[in-house]
Amino acid sequence: MKTTTLPTVPLPASTIVLGLMRIMPLSDDEIRDLVTASRDLGINFFDHADVYGGEPHAAERRFGDAVTFSPSQRDEVLIQSKVGIRDGYWDFSTEHILESVDGSLAALKTDHLDILLLHRPDPLVEPDEVAAAFDQLEKSGKVRHFGVSNHTPLQVDLLKTSVTQPLVANQVQLSITHAPLIAQGVTANMQANDQAIGRDYGILDYSRIHGMTLQAWSPFQKGFFDGVFLGDRETYKELNDVLDELSAKYGVPPAAIAVAWITRHPAEMQVVLGTTSIEHLRDSAAGADVVLTRQEWSRLFTAAGYILP
Repeated sequence: MKTTTLPTVPLPASTIVLGLMRIMPLSDDEIRDLVTASRDLGINFFDHADVYGGEPHAAERRFGDAVTFSPSQRDEVLIQSKVGIRDGYWDFSTEHILESVDGSLAALKTDHLDILLLHRPDPLVEPDEVAAAFDQLEKSGKVRHFGVSNHTPLQVDLLKTSVTQPLVANQVQLSITHAPLIAQGVTANMQANDQAIGRDYGILDYSRIHGMTLQAWSPFQKGFFDGVFLGDRETYKELNDVLDELSAKYGVPPAAIAVAWITRHPAEMQVVLGTTSIEHLRDSAAGADVVLTRQEWSRLFTAAGYILP
């Protein structure tokens, strides 16, 4: 499994991240089997959030009840969780961040989170409140590294007016068919072209300049939870034809080629796979070791409907 290095994080991180959002229906044995299969594939990065599972810390609790890491095993993995989304609103207050992290640690049955991300941006964010929470969490050893999710560069810069810890990651939606953070820059300054409209204020370039690792969630989604493009020949026939062609060339499933399209980018992004199927996990994770040519990468990009001027 290909690995990457997150800024200030000493343990190399697998390019593929196992997302645990959907594990609620699984039995303890099924969760353990999923984690074991992940580790066998070389995946050492596990992604949680306090809101996964329908009630606070529900999915984290299912994971913690099913999976026990020995001290040496715990040192070999990276556990990440997210905080900030509540029932109908967002909350980056010091009190809520601290309370939520304690809940995550108890649910996961661990004494620390390797990375804590601020989930979707809080429109009422007060950077001093976030900084106070991060300082306490770092000093206590409960959280070792910090980052954000779905944040724009200016939102990150606003946090940095008070937060002193490096923000090591930004988890964002990205797939071949949902790639505005890549596509906009390709057609910058092209009048009357929808692709040229800026929707994220340069997340990709900002992250590369400032050493933030991008983590791609929903790598197979057509849009915002609109279903997957894999096999959708009614909407994406050309894309699926190219995926099938490259699948045959590299000897991996089409899902792996879709993952390889993301990991081929020199930004060294991670890909979050939220599947609970070991077969699908293996199929998709195989893409981390496929290196597409520039021409192949561009063929997939244009087959998805994007413009290369």
